Amino acid sequence: MVTTALLGTERRALPASLQPPGKEAPIALLDAAAVQTVRRRAGLRAAPAAALPEPAADDPRPPLPRAARRRLATLLTDQSGTGGGRRGAAPDLMELLPQWLALANARGYGAPPELLPALLNAARGRTDLRPQALTFAGPRALWLARLNPDWKFALRATPGGGVSLPSADDAPQVRRLWEEGLFAERVALLTTLRAHHAGTALDLLVSTWPTERAEDRLMFLDSLRTGLSAADEPFLEQALTDRSRNVRATAAELLSALPDSALAGRMSTRAASCVAVDHTSDTPTLTVEAPHECDAGMERDGVIPKPPTGRGERSWWLGQLVEAAPLATWQPRLGNRTPAEIVALPVADDWRGELHAAWCRAAVRQRDVAWSRALLGTPASPDAAGPGAVSLAERAKLLASLPAAERADWVAGFIAAHGLSEAFQLLGVCAVPWAEPLGRAVVDSLNIARDAGSYPWSFSGVMGLAERCLDPSEAIRLEALTAIPDEPENASPGAGGYWSEAFQRLVTTLRLRAAIRDELPPP
Repeated sequence: MVTTALLGTERRALPASLQPPGKEAPIALLDAAAVQTVRRRAGLRAAPAAALPEPAADDPRPPLPRAARRRLATLLTDQSGTGGGRRGAAPDLMELLPQWLALANARGYGAPPELLPALLNAARGRTDLRPQALTFAGPRALWLARLNPDWKFALRATPGGGVSLPSADDAPQVRRLWEEGLFAERVALLTTLRAHHAGTALDLLVSTWPTERAEDRLMFLDSLRTGLSAADEPFLEQALTDRSRNVRATAAELLSALPDSALAGRMSTRAASCVAVDHTSDTPTLTVEAPHECDAGMERDGVIPKPPTGRGERSWWLGQLVEAAPLATWQPRLGNRTPAEIVALPVADDWRGELHAAWCRAAVRQRDVAWSRALLGTPASPDAAGPGAVSLAERAKLLASLPAAERADWVAGFIAAHGLSEAFQLLGVCAVPWAEPLGRAVVDSLNIARDAGSYPWSFSGVMGLAERCLDPSEAIRLEALTAIPDEPENASPGAGGYWSEAFQRLVTTLRLRAAIRDELPPP
Protein backbone atom coordinates (compact mmCIF):
# COMPACT_ATOMS: atom_id res chain seq x y z
CA MET A 1 0.00 0.00 0.00
CA VAL A 2 2.83 2.42 0.79
CA THR A 3 4.48 1.73 -2.57
CA THR A 4 1.22 2.25 -4.43
CA ALA A 5 0.57 5.48 -2.57
CA LEU A 6 4.03 6.76 -3.49
CA LEU A 7 3.92 5.75 -7.16
CA GLY A 8 0.21 6.36 -7.76
CA THR A 9 -2.60 3.93 -8.55
CA GLU A 10 -2.12 4.38 -12.30
CA ARG A 11 1.48 3.09 -12.13
CA ARG A 12 1.22 0.51 -9.38
CA ALA A 13 -2.06 -1.36 -8.89
CA LEU A 14 -3.18 -3.13 -5.74
CA PRO A 15 -4.73 -6.61 -5.97
CA ALA A 16 -8.21 -6.48 -7.50
CA SER A 17 -9.74 -7.56 -4.21
CA LEU A 18 -8.55 -4.33 -2.60
CA GLN A 19 -8.77 -1.87 -5.43
CA PRO A 20 -11.53 -1.47 -8.00
CA PRO A 21 -10.37 -0.16 -11.38
CA GLY A 22 -10.89 3.35 -12.68
CA LYS A 23 -11.47 6.60 -10.91
CA GLU A 24 -12.41 4.96 -7.61
CA ALA A 25 -8.96 3.44 -7.18
CA PRO A 26 -7.41 6.28 -5.05
CA ILE A 27 -10.43 6.29 -2.70
CA ALA A 28 -10.28 2.51 -2.36
CA LEU A 29 -6.58 2.73 -1.52
CA LEU A 30 -7.25 5.19 1.31
CA ASP A 31 -10.11 3.02 2.60
CA ALA A 32 -7.84 -0.04 2.62
CA ALA A 33 -5.12 1.90 4.46
CA ALA A 34 -7.65 3.03 7.08
CA VAL A 35 -8.80 -0.57 7.64
CA GLN A 36 -5.22 -1.78 7.92
CA THR A 37 -4.45 0.95 10.47
CA VAL A 38 -7.36 -0.06 12.70
CA ARG A 39 -6.41 -3.76 12.34
CA ARG A 40 -2.82 -3.07 13.44
CA ARG A 41 -3.86 -0.97 16.42
CA ALA A 42 -6.43 -3.55 17.52
CA GLY A 43 -3.83 -6.31 17.36
CA LEU A 44 -1.26 -4.61 19.62
CA ARG A 45 -0.72 -6.06 23.09
CA ALA A 46 -0.92 -3.56 25.93
CA ALA A 47 2.58 -2.64 27.11
CA PRO A 48 3.51 -2.42 30.80
CA ALA A 49 2.76 1.01 32.19
CA ALA A 50 5.81 3.28 32.50
CA ALA A 51 6.77 4.52 35.94
CA LEU A 52 5.32 7.91 36.75
CA PRO A 53 7.84 10.72 37.24
CA GLU A 54 8.50 11.96 40.73
CA PRO A 55 6.23 14.89 41.62
CA ALA A 56 7.61 18.39 41.13
CA ALA A 57 9.02 20.13 44.16
CA ASP A 58 6.64 22.40 46.03
CA ASP A 59 6.85 26.11 45.36
CA PRO A 60 6.52 27.87 48.73
CA ARG A 61 5.99 31.34 47.25
CA PRO A 62 2.57 32.99 47.50
CA PRO A 63 0.27 32.67 44.46
CA LEU A 64 -0.43 35.59 42.17
CA PRO A 65 -3.47 37.78 42.81
CA ARG A 66 -6.28 37.05 40.34
CA ALA A 67 -5.88 40.31 38.39
CA ALA A 68 -2.12 39.75 38.00
CA ARG A 69 -2.73 36.19 36.78
CA ARG A 70 -5.12 37.46 34.10
CA ARG A 71 -2.62 40.13 33.11
CA LEU A 72 0.17 37.57 32.73
CA ALA A 73 -2.03 35.39 30.53
CA THR A 74 -2.70 38.41 28.30
CA LEU A 75 0.99 39.33 28.06
CA LEU A 76 1.93 35.76 27.15
CA THR A 77 -0.61 35.49 24.34
CA ASP A 78 -0.03 38.91 22.77
CA GLN A 79 1.82 38.90 19.45
CA SER A 80 1.71 42.62 18.68
CA GLY A 81 5.47 43.06 18.80
CA THR A 82 6.31 40.43 16.20
CA GLY A 83 5.56 42.39 13.01
CA GLY A 84 7.49 45.12 11.27
CA GLY A 85 6.53 48.50 9.93
CA ARG A 86 4.58 51.25 11.58
CA ARG A 87 3.69 50.38 15.16
CA GLY A 88 0.55 52.49 15.51
CA ALA A 89 -0.93 53.66 18.80
CA ALA A 90 -1.42 50.26 20.48
CA PRO A 91 1.12 49.33 23.18
CA ASP A 92 3.46 46.40 22.61
CA LEU A 93 2.44 44.03 25.38
CA MET A 94 5.32 41.63 24.80
CA GLU A 95 7.72 44.45 25.65
CA LEU A 96 5.96 44.79 29.02
CA LEU A 97 6.52 41.13 29.89
CA PRO A 98 10.15 41.58 31.09
CA GLN A 99 9.07 44.36 33.46
CA TRP A 100 6.13 42.33 34.68
CA LEU A 101 8.42 39.39 35.47
CA ALA A 102 10.99 41.61 37.23
CA LEU A 103 8.29 43.13 39.45
CA ALA A 104 6.69 39.75 40.23
CA ASN A 105 10.10 38.38 41.20
CA ALA A 106 10.85 41.43 43.34
CA ARG A 107 7.54 40.93 45.15
CA GLY A 108 8.25 37.21 45.65
CA TYR A 109 5.27 35.67 43.83
CA GLY A 110 5.20 32.15 42.37
CA ALA A 111 4.06 31.25 38.85
CA PRO A 112 0.57 29.80 38.23
CA PRO A 113 1.10 26.16 37.12
CA GLU A 114 -1.36 26.45 34.22
CA LEU A 115 0.70 29.28 32.67
CA LEU A 116 4.09 27.57 32.91
CA PRO A 117 3.99 26.06 29.38
CA ALA A 118 3.22 29.44 27.80
CA LEU A 119 5.91 31.10 29.94
CA LEU A 120 8.53 28.53 28.95
CA ASN A 121 7.57 28.84 25.28
CA ALA A 122 7.97 32.62 25.49
CA ALA A 123 11.39 32.23 27.14
CA ARG A 124 12.41 29.69 24.53
CA GLY A 125 11.87 32.25 21.78
CA ARG A 126 13.42 35.21 23.64
CA THR A 127 16.72 34.72 25.39
CA ASP A 128 16.40 38.12 27.09
CA LEU A 129 13.41 36.77 29.04
CA ARG A 130 15.09 33.64 30.34
CA PRO A 131 16.73 34.82 33.59
CA GLN A 132 13.58 36.51 34.92
CA ALA A 133 11.22 33.89 33.47
CA LEU A 134 13.07 30.95 35.03
CA THR A 135 13.31 32.72 38.38
CA PHE A 136 9.57 33.33 38.32
CA ALA A 137 8.77 29.80 37.08
CA GLY A 138 10.67 28.27 40.01
CA PRO A 139 11.40 24.56 40.54
CA ARG A 140 8.47 23.37 38.42
CA ALA A 141 10.12 24.80 35.30
CA LEU A 142 13.09 22.50 35.77
CA TRP A 143 10.77 19.56 36.39
CA LEU A 144 8.95 20.27 33.13
CA ALA A 145 12.19 20.87 31.23
CA ARG A 146 13.34 17.33 32.03
CA LEU A 147 10.17 15.99 30.35
CA ASN A 148 10.02 18.21 27.25
CA PRO A 149 13.06 18.57 24.94
CA ASP A 150 11.75 21.94 23.72
CA TRP A 151 12.46 23.39 27.18
CA LYS A 152 15.94 21.97 27.72
CA PHE A 153 17.29 25.51 27.68
CA ALA A 154 15.98 25.87 31.25
CA LEU A 155 18.40 23.18 32.41
CA ARG A 156 21.30 24.82 30.58
CA ALA A 157 20.43 28.29 31.85
CA THR A 158 20.21 27.14 35.49
CA PRO A 159 23.61 26.51 37.12
CA GLY A 160 23.83 22.79 37.74
CA GLY A 161 20.58 22.19 35.89
CA GLY A 162 18.61 22.57 39.09
CA VAL A 163 20.59 19.89 40.93
CA SER A 164 20.58 20.47 44.69
CA LEU A 165 24.09 21.21 45.91
CA PRO A 166 25.56 19.76 49.10
CA SER A 167 26.09 21.96 52.12
CA ALA A 168 29.50 23.61 52.36
CA ASP A 169 29.95 21.84 55.71
CA ASP A 170 29.55 18.42 54.09
CA ALA A 171 33.16 18.16 52.91
CA PRO A 172 32.97 14.55 51.56
CA GLN A 173 29.90 15.33 49.40
CA VAL A 174 31.42 18.61 48.20
CA ARG A 175 34.60 16.80 47.21
CA ARG A 176 32.66 14.00 45.50
CA LEU A 177 30.53 16.39 43.43
CA TRP A 178 33.61 18.39 42.45
CA GLU A 179 35.49 15.29 41.29
CA GLU A 180 32.60 13.32 39.74
CA GLY A 181 29.93 15.88 38.80
CA LEU A 182 29.01 17.15 35.36
CA PHE A 183 30.63 20.38 34.23
CA ALA A 184 27.48 22.47 34.89
CA GLU A 185 27.23 20.98 38.40
CA ARG A 186 30.87 21.77 39.13
CA VAL A 187 30.47 25.38 37.93
CA ALA A 188 27.38 25.76 40.12
CA LEU A 189 29.21 24.29 43.11
CA LEU A 190 32.23 26.54 42.65
CA THR A 191 30.07 29.66 42.14
CA THR A 192 27.96 28.93 45.23
CA LEU A 193 30.95 28.18 47.44
CA ARG A 194 32.75 31.26 46.19
CA ALA A 195 29.94 33.52 47.40
CA HIS A 196 30.12 32.26 51.00
CA HIS A 197 33.29 30.18 51.43
CA ALA A 198 35.83 31.70 49.04
CA GLY A 199 38.78 29.80 50.52
CA THR A 200 37.07 26.41 50.18
CA ALA A 201 36.22 27.13 46.55
CA LEU A 202 39.82 28.11 45.82
CA ASP A 203 41.14 24.93 47.46
CA LEU A 204 38.86 22.82 45.26
CA LEU A 205 40.01 24.59 42.13
CA VAL A 206 43.68 24.27 43.02
CA SER A 207 43.32 20.54 43.72
CA THR A 208 42.33 19.66 40.13
CA TRP A 209 43.64 22.64 38.16
CA PRO A 210 46.44 20.85 36.23
CA THR A 211 44.05 18.20 34.90
CA GLU A 212 41.24 20.52 33.73
CA ARG A 213 40.61 21.32 30.06
CA ALA A 214 41.57 24.82 28.90
CA GLU A 215 37.98 25.92 28.23
CA ASP A 216 36.94 24.60 31.65
CA ARG A 217 39.85 26.34 33.36
CA LEU A 218 38.71 29.63 31.86
CA MET A 219 35.16 29.20 33.15
CA PHE A 220 36.35 28.16 36.62
CA LEU A 221 38.79 31.07 36.76
CA ASP A 222 36.03 33.50 35.91
CA SER A 223 34.14 32.43 39.06
CA LEU A 224 36.93 33.96 41.18
CA ARG A 225 35.57 37.42 40.39
CA THR A 226 33.14 36.80 43.26
CA GLY A 227 34.92 37.44 46.53
CA LEU A 228 38.23 38.29 44.86
CA SER A 229 40.86 39.02 47.51
CA ALA A 230 44.57 38.99 48.20
CA ALA A 231 44.29 35.31 49.20
CA ASP A 232 43.75 34.49 45.50
CA GLU A 233 46.97 36.18 44.36
CA PRO A 234 49.38 33.20 44.61
CA PHE A 235 47.07 31.01 42.52
CA LEU A 236 46.48 33.77 39.95
CA GLU A 237 50.22 34.43 39.67
CA GLN A 238 50.64 30.75 38.86
CA ALA A 239 47.88 31.01 36.23
CA LEU A 240 49.90 33.71 34.44
CA THR A 241 52.06 30.87 33.05
CA ASP A 242 49.10 28.80 31.86
CA ARG A 243 49.36 27.31 28.39
CA SER A 244 46.05 28.95 27.34
CA ARG A 245 46.32 32.60 26.31
CA ASN A 246 42.72 33.29 27.40
CA VAL A 247 43.40 31.88 30.85
CA ARG A 248 46.55 34.00 31.15
CA ALA A 249 44.64 37.14 30.09
CA THR A 250 41.84 36.50 32.61
CA ALA A 251 44.33 35.87 35.42
CA ALA A 252 46.11 39.13 34.60
CA GLU A 253 42.83 41.04 34.56
CA LEU A 254 41.87 39.66 37.98
CA LEU A 255 45.27 40.50 39.43
CA SER A 256 45.11 44.04 38.08
CA ALA A 257 41.82 44.45 40.01
CA LEU A 258 43.79 43.82 43.24
CA PRO A 259 45.56 47.18 43.72
CA ASP A 260 48.10 45.72 46.16
CA SER A 261 49.03 42.70 44.03
CA ALA A 262 52.53 42.22 42.67
CA LEU A 263 51.21 42.39 39.10
CA ALA A 264 49.46 45.70 39.81
CA GLY A 265 52.75 46.99 41.17
CA ARG A 266 54.66 45.87 38.10
CA MET A 267 52.09 47.45 35.79
CA SER A 268 52.16 50.63 37.86
CA THR A 269 55.93 50.90 37.46
CA ARG A 270 55.77 50.28 33.72
CA ALA A 271 52.88 52.71 33.12
CA ALA A 272 54.39 55.44 35.30
CA SER A 273 57.63 55.30 33.31
CA CYS A 274 55.63 56.16 30.17
CA VAL A 275 53.84 59.31 31.41
CA ALA A 276 55.31 62.42 33.03
CA VAL A 277 54.63 66.13 33.51
CA ASP A 278 56.71 68.55 31.45
CA HIS A 279 57.23 71.73 33.49
CA THR A 280 59.47 73.47 30.93
CA SER A 281 56.57 74.94 28.95
CA ASP A 282 54.33 77.77 30.10
CA THR A 283 51.54 75.29 30.91
CA PRO A 284 52.27 71.95 32.61
CA THR A 285 51.80 69.31 29.93
CA LEU A 286 51.71 65.51 30.03
CA THR A 287 54.33 63.84 27.88
CA VAL A 288 54.04 60.23 26.78
CA GLU A 289 56.82 57.85 25.83
CA ALA A 290 55.15 54.60 24.77
CA PRO A 291 57.01 51.28 25.17
CA HIS A 292 59.42 50.43 22.36
CA GLU A 293 58.99 46.67 22.79
CA CYS A 294 56.76 44.10 24.50
CA ASP A 295 59.24 42.06 26.52
CA ALA A 296 58.65 38.63 28.04
CA GLY A 297 57.72 40.09 31.42
CA MET A 298 55.01 42.29 29.91
CA GLU A 299 53.65 39.38 27.91
CA ARG A 300 53.58 37.18 31.03
CA ASP A 301 51.61 39.87 32.84
CA GLY A 302 48.87 39.82 30.23
CA VAL A 303 50.03 42.34 27.62
CA ILE A 304 49.03 41.06 24.18
CA PRO A 305 51.99 41.72 21.87
CA LYS A 306 50.24 41.77 18.49
CA PRO A 307 47.87 44.73 17.96
CA PRO A 308 44.61 44.59 15.98
CA THR A 309 44.71 45.54 12.33
CA GLY A 310 45.20 49.27 11.87
CA ARG A 311 46.52 49.86 15.38
CA GLY A 312 50.13 50.85 16.11
CA GLU A 313 52.18 48.55 18.31
CA ARG A 314 53.43 51.18 20.74
CA SER A 315 50.02 52.75 21.36
CA TRP A 316 48.54 49.26 21.77
CA TRP A 317 51.10 48.35 24.44
CA LEU A 318 50.73 51.70 26.20
CA GLY A 319 46.96 51.34 26.44
CA GLN A 320 47.24 47.92 28.04
CA LEU A 321 49.79 49.10 30.61
CA VAL A 322 47.77 52.16 31.66
CA GLU A 323 44.53 50.15 31.79
CA ALA A 324 46.05 47.56 34.13
CA ALA A 325 47.85 50.02 36.43
CA PRO A 326 46.07 51.05 39.66
CA LEU A 327 44.66 54.56 39.29
CA ALA A 328 46.30 55.44 42.59
CA THR A 329 49.56 55.44 40.59
CA TRP A 330 48.90 58.75 38.95
CA GLN A 331 48.35 61.32 41.69
CA PRO A 332 51.81 60.99 43.31
CA ARG A 333 53.40 60.50 39.88
CA LEU A 334 51.80 63.65 38.40
CA GLY A 335 52.34 66.23 41.09
CA ASN A 336 49.67 65.16 43.61
CA ARG A 337 46.96 66.58 41.40
CA THR A 338 43.36 65.42 41.72
CA PRO A 339 41.92 63.16 39.00
CA ALA A 340 40.01 66.13 37.57
CA GLU A 341 43.19 68.22 37.43
CA ILE A 342 45.12 65.38 35.77
CA VAL A 343 42.43 64.86 33.12
CA ALA A 344 42.41 68.62 32.39
CA LEU A 345 46.16 68.72 31.62
CA PRO A 346 47.05 69.02 27.93
CA VAL A 347 48.81 66.00 26.44
CA ALA A 348 51.65 66.42 23.97
CA ASP A 349 52.01 64.81 20.57
CA ASP A 350 48.38 63.71 20.10
CA TRP A 351 48.53 61.06 22.84
CA ARG A 352 45.48 62.48 24.65
CA GLY A 353 42.90 60.16 23.07
CA GLU A 354 44.94 57.00 23.75
CA LEU A 355 45.80 58.00 27.31
CA HIS A 356 42.28 59.04 28.28
CA ALA A 357 40.73 55.93 26.69
CA ALA A 358 43.05 53.72 28.77
CA TRP A 359 42.17 55.67 31.93
CA CYS A 360 38.49 55.13 31.08
CA ARG A 361 38.97 51.37 30.89
CA ALA A 362 40.90 51.44 34.18
CA ALA A 363 38.17 53.49 35.91
CA VAL A 364 35.50 51.05 34.72
CA ARG A 365 37.51 47.99 35.76
CA GLN A 366 38.37 49.44 39.17
CA ARG A 367 34.93 51.04 39.72
CA ASP A 368 36.64 54.30 40.67
CA VAL A 369 34.00 57.03 41.11
CA ALA A 370 36.41 59.99 41.32
CA TRP A 371 38.18 59.09 38.08
CA SER A 372 34.86 58.31 36.37
CA ARG A 373 33.57 61.78 37.25
CA ALA A 374 36.77 63.41 36.05
CA LEU A 375 36.78 61.59 32.71
CA LEU A 376 33.08 62.24 32.14
CA GLY A 377 33.48 65.97 32.68
CA THR A 378 30.46 68.25 32.58
CA PRO A 379 27.52 67.09 30.43
CA ALA A 380 27.24 70.49 28.74
CA SER A 381 30.86 70.58 27.53
CA PRO A 382 31.21 70.80 23.72
CA ASP A 383 33.12 67.50 23.40
CA ALA A 384 30.74 65.50 25.65
CA ALA A 385 28.81 64.38 22.56
CA GLY A 386 32.02 63.42 20.75
CA PRO A 387 34.32 63.03 19.09
CA GLY A 388 36.42 64.08 22.10
CA ALA A 389 39.03 61.98 23.87
CA VAL A 390 36.28 59.92 25.53
CA SER A 391 33.72 58.30 23.22
CA LEU A 392 30.01 57.98 23.99
CA ALA A 393 30.41 54.22 24.50
CA GLU A 394 33.15 54.87 27.06
CA ARG A 395 31.02 57.54 28.76
CA ALA A 396 28.18 55.04 29.10
CA LYS A 397 30.52 52.62 30.90
CA LEU A 398 31.86 55.39 33.14
CA LEU A 399 28.32 56.41 34.07
CA ALA A 400 27.64 52.91 35.35
CA SER A 401 30.21 53.52 38.11
CA LEU A 402 28.29 56.51 39.50
CA PRO A 403 25.36 56.45 41.96
CA ALA A 404 21.97 56.15 40.23
CA ALA A 405 20.81 59.70 41.06
CA GLU A 406 24.05 61.29 39.85
CA ARG A 407 23.93 59.18 36.70
CA ALA A 408 20.41 60.39 35.89
CA ASP A 409 21.30 64.04 36.54
CA TRP A 410 24.34 63.81 34.24
CA VAL A 411 22.35 62.29 31.37
CA ALA A 412 19.56 64.86 31.86
CA GLY A 413 22.14 67.63 31.54
CA PHE A 414 23.59 65.96 28.45
CA ILE A 415 20.17 65.79 26.77
CA ALA A 416 19.43 69.43 27.63
CA ALA A 417 22.73 70.49 26.02
CA HIS A 418 23.01 68.09 23.07
CA GLY A 419 19.55 66.66 22.45
CA LEU A 420 18.43 63.04 22.19
CA SER A 421 20.14 61.97 19.00
CA GLU A 422 23.37 61.06 20.81
CA ALA A 423 21.87 60.01 24.14
CA PHE A 424 20.56 56.52 23.38
CA GLN A 425 23.59 54.64 24.77
CA LEU A 426 23.63 56.83 27.88
CA LEU A 427 19.93 56.31 28.61
CA GLY A 428 20.47 52.56 28.58
CA VAL A 429 22.63 52.64 31.74
CA CYS A 430 20.23 54.75 33.83
CA ALA A 431 18.21 53.16 36.61
CA VAL A 432 14.57 52.32 35.89
CA PRO A 433 12.17 54.03 36.31
CA TRP A 434 13.99 57.17 35.24
CA ALA A 435 14.29 59.87 37.88
CA GLU A 436 12.05 62.90 37.40
CA PRO A 437 14.74 65.28 35.99
CA LEU A 438 15.80 62.69 33.42
CA GLY A 439 12.24 61.82 32.44
CA ARG A 440 11.40 65.51 32.06
CA ALA A 441 14.47 66.08 29.87
CA VAL A 442 13.52 63.17 27.58
CA VAL A 443 9.91 64.29 27.21
CA ASP A 444 10.91 67.92 26.60
CA SER A 445 13.38 66.88 23.90
CA LEU A 446 10.79 64.65 22.19
CA ASN A 447 8.34 67.56 22.26
CA ILE A 448 10.94 69.88 20.72
CA ALA A 449 11.64 67.32 17.97
CA ARG A 450 7.92 67.01 17.28
CA ASP A 451 7.41 70.78 17.06
CA ALA A 452 10.40 71.09 14.73
CA GLY A 453 8.92 68.55 12.33
CA SER A 454 11.92 66.22 12.64
CA TYR A 455 11.94 62.78 11.11
CA PRO A 456 9.81 60.97 13.71
CA TRP A 457 11.13 57.48 13.06
CA SER A 458 14.65 58.57 13.95
CA PHE A 459 13.47 58.76 17.58
CA SER A 460 11.77 55.36 17.63
CA GLY A 461 14.57 53.85 19.74
CA VAL A 462 14.25 56.53 22.40
CA MET A 463 10.45 56.17 22.30
CA GLY A 464 10.83 52.45 22.93
CA LEU A 465 13.11 53.14 25.88
CA ALA A 466 10.69 55.74 27.24
CA GLU A 467 7.84 53.20 27.16
CA ARG A 468 9.88 50.88 29.38
CA CYS A 469 11.73 53.39 31.55
CA LEU A 470 9.65 56.54 32.12
CA ASP A 471 7.93 56.79 35.48
CA PRO A 472 4.22 55.94 34.93
CA SER A 473 3.26 59.19 36.65
CA GLU A 474 4.50 61.03 33.53
CA ALA A 475 1.36 59.88 31.66
CA ILE A 476 -0.59 62.91 32.91
CA ARG A 477 1.98 65.35 31.53
CA LEU A 478 2.13 63.53 28.20
CA GLU A 479 -1.61 63.59 27.57
CA ALA A 480 -1.42 66.99 25.89
CA LEU A 481 1.09 65.67 23.32
CA THR A 482 -1.26 63.00 21.91
CA ALA A 483 -3.07 65.50 19.65
CA ILE A 484 -1.95 65.79 16.03
CA PRO A 485 0.20 68.96 15.84
CA ASP A 486 0.28 71.53 13.08
CA GLU A 487 3.13 70.50 10.81
CA PRO A 488 5.83 73.12 10.04
CA GLU A 489 6.44 73.99 6.42
CA ASN A 490 9.58 71.82 6.13
CA ALA A 491 8.27 68.90 8.23
CA SER A 492 8.45 65.31 7.04
CA PRO A 493 5.19 64.26 5.34
CA GLY A 494 2.87 62.62 7.86
CA ALA A 495 5.16 63.37 10.79
CA GLY A 496 2.36 64.89 12.87
CA GLY A 497 0.27 61.74 12.68
CA TYR A 498 3.22 59.57 13.60
CA TRP A 499 4.07 61.69 16.62
CA SER A 500 0.44 61.57 17.75
CA GLU A 501 0.40 57.76 17.49
CA ALA A 502 3.75 57.47 19.27
CA PHE A 503 2.65 59.63 22.20
CA GLN A 504 -0.70 57.81 22.41
CA ARG A 505 1.18 54.51 22.60
CA LEU A 506 3.53 55.94 25.20
CA VAL A 507 0.67 57.20 27.40
CA THR A 508 -1.24 53.92 27.12
CA THR A 509 1.88 51.92 27.95
CA LEU A 510 2.65 54.03 31.02
CA ARG A 511 -0.91 53.54 32.26
CA LEU A 512 -0.60 49.80 31.73
CA ARG A 513 2.62 49.79 33.74
CA ALA A 514 0.86 51.68 36.54
CA ALA A 515 -1.95 49.08 36.49
CA ILE A 516 0.59 46.24 36.59
CA ARG A 517 2.28 47.80 39.60
CA ASP A 518 -1.08 48.05 41.40
CA GLU A 519 -1.94 44.43 40.51
CA LEU A 520 1.30 43.15 42.08
CA PRO A 521 1.25 44.54 45.62
CA PRO A 522 3.78 43.26 48.16
CA PRO A 523 2.36 39.98 49.55
